[in-house]
Amino acid sequence: MSTLENRPNSALLVVDVQNDAVARAYERDAVVGVIGELVERARAERVPVVWVRHQDEEMPAGSDGWQIVPELRQAAGEPVVEKEYGDAFEATGLEAVLAERGVGRVFVTGAQTDMCVRSTLHGALTRGYDAVLVSDAHTTEDLSRWGAPKPAEVIAHTNLYWSFQKAPGRTAGTVESKELDFRAD
Repeated sequence: MSTLENRPNSALLVVDVQNDAVARAYERDAVVGVIGELVERARAERVPVVWVRHQDEEMPAGSDGWQIVPELRQAAGEPVVEKEYGDAFEATGLEAVLAERGVGRVFVTGAQTDMCVRSTLHGALTRGYDAVLVSDAHTTEDLSRWGAPKPAEVIAHTNLYWSFQKAPGRTAGTVESKELDFRAD
């Protein structure tokens, strides 16, 4: 259980599923499809969907590359949190958005697995949230020419190590999209 008081709700975080962020992503279309299904399920169950959008020199705000991919549509009233750092909580309004909605558990999806997704998971857990990674709803691009493992290995390793994370009074772990229950403790 989350260590945050009076925060019984869950939210779906969609991290950086933007045109440039996923342009060369591993299994891009499949992952975006899974995220789209989760967004629809969350909406049907009245679970908050929170969109996170990165901006930097290579992906400036307002550019085509900065836009959320066209396959995913933000619904009226769904917040977009703008960020400049890997961790979606760092120097953003994400904490306030989640607090307003009574959220103590986040289900994390998006890109890049080895950057913003990991940073956001760790940021959530250290701030008192239960942080669950949706194992088939995150992706990354091939950075192996710089010494990183191949994308499938990055994803598998992240799923493995996050499945063993925990902290006092908080839970972490992974769940496959088809097994995800937004209401389960």
